[in-house]
Amino acid sequence: MDGAATRVRMDRIRGAVHRAIVGRDAVLDQIAVGLLADGHLLLEDLPGLGKTLMAKSFAQALGLKFQRIQFTSDLLPHDITGTEILEEDRQIRFRPGPLFANLVLADEINRAPPKVQSALLEAMQEYQVTSERSTYPLDRPFLVLATENPLELEGTYPLPEAQIDRFLLRLKVGYPTIEEEREILKRRRERKQETVEVPPVLTLSEFQEMQRSVEEVAVDPSIESYIVDLVRATRDDPRSEVGASPRGSLALIRIARARALVEGRDYVLPDDVKSYAIPALAHRITVKAEPWIRGIRGEEIVRVALERTIVPKVP
Repeated sequence: MDGAATRVRMDRIRGAVHRAIVGRDAVLDQIAVGLLADGHLLLEDLPGLGKTLMAKSFAQALGLKFQRIQFTSDLLPHDITGTEILEEDRQIRFRPGPLFANLVLADEINRAPPKVQSALLEAMQEYQVTSERSTYPLDRPFLVLATENPLELEGTYPLPEAQIDRFLLRLKVGYPTIEEEREILKRRRERKQETVEVPPVLTLSEFQEMQRSVEEVAVDPSIESYIVDLVRATRDDPRSEVGASPRGSLALIRIARARALVEGRDYVLPDDVKSYAIPALAHRITVKAEPWIRGIRGEEIVRVALERTIVPKVP
């Protein structure tokens, strides 16, 4: 599938999602590219900004099976993976949990205890769940879109670094503009109901075809070297306790390919890398204590790495 055809499909997806979501073009494009790259996404922002609606809208537009899990402190692993039960015919059968979907919204992911996080991590990394003594494969695509409130920390469990590293991108939604918020109120008044339906514009097989097309996008060796230099710069920064891992390099090249495809190209440019470097790498960096107290975060370290790393000239 060529870039032009992918761009046409992406325009249809954007149009469908915008039936429910007003504005937010930047974050919607980031979510779309992340899903196309077959990656799990972490939305770190305040409640009430439409994160759940965004996830559900993309699932409907892409023809994906959608499940929402509200993570709480009393959640148990089998609440999300499923459990084996004794049926009336005295046969033990597995009853799948909400993880058996194509797009799973893990709402307030940091409120679940470590055992639940471990079960989710297995699903995110291995595309399978374990119940009792048996392992069950998950259908593909399997995508987790998790939300996290960065301010309300009471009753939360910090996500382990290994799990944070499994997210392809960490994104922020942000508040709508004044005009967008007025349009939100206008649309709600005109439709006279709370819910809004997004029409499917793709089938599951069409979306999977788009995902497979990402692997066909060409990457020049100079771009690969640029990505390696960029990631190594985050490790060499004196303010970093731990820089981005090789998984960060793989994530950045995957998201750059997906972005190129969305832009209608079958080759990667340095701009594809630069535009997604911060959301792809910043959450993989651990800042030393003293710079952290001064307000330095992973985003700043990636920003400095972008400024100092020589950009290749692609023929």
